[in-house]
Amino acid sequence: MMKYYMLLLMKHYTLLCILISFIFPVAAQTSLPIGIFSEQQDVGSVALPGHAAYNPIGQTYWLEGSGDNTWAQTDAFHYVFTPLTGDFILQAEIYWPYPSQEPHRKAGWMVLTSLDPHSAQVSAVAHGNGLISLQYRSVNNGLTQEQTIPEDSAWVLQLERSGNRFILSAARWGDTLQSVEVDSLHFPDTVYAGLFICAHQAHAYEQAIFRNVRIIRPAPASLIPYHDYLGSYLEILDIATGHRWIVHTDSGSIQAPNWTKNGQSLIFNKDGRLYRFSLITHQVQLIPSGNAIQNNNDHVISFDGQWLGISNTPEGDNRSHIYVMPISGGQPRLITPQGPSYLHGWSPDGQYLVYTAQRNHDFDIYRISVQGGEEERLTFSPGLDDGPEYSPDGKYIYFNSVRSGHMQIWRMHADGNSPEQLTHDEFQNWFPHISPDGQWIVFLSYLPDVKADDHPFYKRVYIRMMPIGGGQPKVLAYVYGGQGTINTPSWSPDSRYIAFVSNSGNL
Repeated sequence: MMKYYMLLLMKHYTLLCILISFIFPVAAQTSLPIGIFSEQQDVGSVALPGHAAYNPIGQTYWLEGSGDNTWAQTDAFHYVFTPLTGDFILQAEIYWPYPSQEPHRKAGWMVLTSLDPHSAQVSAVAHGNGLISLQYRSVNNGLTQEQTIPEDSAWVLQLERSGNRFILSAARWGDTLQSVEVDSLHFPDTVYAGLFICAHQAHAYEQAIFRNVRIIRPAPASLIPYHDYLGSYLEILDIATGHRWIVHTDSGSIQAPNWTKNGQSLIFNKDGRLYRFSLITHQVQLIPSGNAIQNNNDHVISFDGQWLGISNTPEGDNRSHIYVMPISGGQPRLITPQGPSYLHGWSPDGQYLVYTAQRNHDFDIYRISVQGGEEERLTFSPGLDDGPEYSPDGKYIYFNSVRSGHMQIWRMHADGNSPEQLTHDEFQNWFPHISPDGQWIVFLSYLPDVKADDHPFYKRVYIRMMPIGGGQPKVLAYVYGGQGTINTPSWSPDSRYIAFVSNSGNL
């Protein structure tokens, strides 16, 4: 059943979006919601009314519109939008489904102070000829100005508001973002924000498809880490295409989805407890864990799918310890009486657990028999070593280490010998997860402004992938998240998808 469910959900999303839009056309001006947007309309003088549709299967948006231009002092385009207050991040990937003879057709994100065609506005614009630009009109009836990004045919568009500052970031899917910004747009606190399309011809239609559309309310400066939390999206990502689906939304903090071996469920933690989310029914079920009710986001499923290893802080202690329990739930069995210990990996033969532990004021990687007993230290370099995980053949342990000055991905033999650095870049790279087929590593990358030994909540991060032996990483997802996004082994059993958590306020 899981196979056919995933095929229905994840295949042919572009075709489905187009078909749905023709079967269920939406009027050019309506107050009916279009996905996450509250309404749509044509802005300015257009000869042909625009249309829009939302495909709930692929979670994609289809826009069709005419309009002379969005430039100078007057705009004409079709718009799906919603009012937004305060700071936000708008994310989407854009595709032109059909070739066109019009190189100046435009589509992307637009923020307006009013729905007047002469309104002050700022927009993240993809042109038909591949040009990407930040266009902005500072005041009503003012002239439009522009900054361009040298990124031909970019797919990924992100427009961020931070007070009076607006930042356009763009990339071809797989690449890191490039940015330009304007910091002097004195817009009101509440604005309109949404997707637009402009044909650049008054008597012709153009169409665009948008996927991975997100409106993100970032953490306010007043947020207290580990005390205040944003809401959470539980997402699935196709590693071949980068297409993402939100399968569950929670107004609180859910973290670290871990895919079960039968492919039918995701296990995540929330408020110290563990939950199972069914990919078949979309129901959430508490996993009973006895006295272990302060679980953090370091939990691992055994390779045979029968056991769940957890990291829990027992009552009367302020340090995490490692336990093992049946995957269906039950009273956990203590493995590491000494703490703090944070579980990350289970050996393929089921005999060992590998984890990060603080001993003698330093964090290193250890392994221990699943039956308990004496732990064995595997790393000895000063600084933080974290996130250990076995390769499916059991030959290597992959981990992240700050020993080079940046947090980078490493691997070593299963006995701790012959450490080898696999990433060499300016990012802070965390939590390597090996695909079940042993071909790929996915990991979380913080931007260079984050400290090397920190993995905080609520940052702009990348989920990246590279071959098992190292190589040039590829960006799979552009995410607002961080801590809890992908702390655990989150590959689907067929190595085609990963699960992760992204974050936003006001969910």
